[in-house]
Amino acid sequence: MRIVVDVMGGDHGCGVIIEGVKRALETDRKITALYLAGKQEEIHAAMLASGLNDKRVQVVNASEVMTMEDKPTAAMRKKKDSSMARAMELVADGKAEAVISVGNTGGILASATFKLRPLPGVERAGIVTVIPGADNEFVLLDSGANIECKPIHLLQYAVMGNIYSREILGYKKPRVGLLSVGTEDSKGTELTLEAFRLCKQIDINFIGNVEGYDLFNNRVDVVICDGFVGNVVLKTCESLAMGMISMLKQELNRNPKRKLGAYLAQNALRAIKRRMDPEAYGGAPLLGLNGTVMKAHGSAREKAIMNAIRITAETVEHQINKAITDELQRANERLAATKTDVPTPVSP
Repeated sequence: MRIVVDVMGGDHGCGVIIEGVKRALETDRKITALYLAGKQEEIHAAMLASGLNDKRVQVVNASEVMTMEDKPTAAMRKKKDSSMARAMELVADGKAEAVISVGNTGGILASATFKLRPLPGVERAGIVTVIPGADNEFVLLDSGANIECKPIHLLQYAVMGNIYSREILGYKKPRVGLLSVGTEDSKGTELTLEAFRLCKQIDINFIGNVEGYDLFNNRVDVVICDGFVGNVVLKTCESLAMGMISMLKQELNRNPKRKLGAYLAQNALRAIKRRMDPEAYGGAPLLGLNGTVMKAHGSAREKAIMNAIRITAETVEHQINKAITDELQRANERLAATKTDVPTPVSP
């Protein structure tokens, strides 16, 4: 298994990323080659500082960096020697199966789409985010790649999310729901109503519409929506989680009795913190492309990078892309068969 890591563009410099790479390589022997794409001098200095001397590591020099301020399409034209471009090219050329980047989200989407191209049957790639609930983890797709979608895109996200939940989270028959303003079949916009009709026709465990109340009560395993709604949901969940933790800390430190209670409950509080840890998955995969692409957060630390590499390796190992191609083909065949089954109206 060969993975390339774009080590430039993060908030904490390439040293943090390389330390995460070192930890991942120490625990995963299935990785046969790991490329580090970026400025060669900085990479070698960081490798020396971290003590990374694994023979599987190869440095790919890139003289430019796509920053968070760069406009993706313009940067692709002007910064052809960026670390992100070089990383994508390694996958496009067949030298690696997967790429991980902490860079500009729009840049990753544009570069990956242009250089890797969508899988057969996929019109638009989507970002998958795993969100922890009280009794289960659910997949949110799309989390921000495409703010304007068509019904067929949501159907493709349903298929991709179903596969990811099954293969990576281990749910044998994931419950797939379409995010709407109510659970009734008639609720929603033109987009969601048509997507609902399409999803009912394919071979997934589609439970229909779900609303915000359903996300954290173990009613759904895969939540489908367009990237605008998905990104709002994701950032609201992250903000709410941080706000709840802050309020809990304030209240537990308000008087000595509460501090004692907090001390007695510290193991439970630590367990909750671990379950809500955004670094547990390391990033969000971009599904639907000829290659595995993982978007890690710009502020990712060593643990997040290590876990991003772990999840990326699992995605490659489970042949997620092959499953997407095969199952989308079957879904399209079912949709086509359904169309031919509709009787032709007879003129009076």
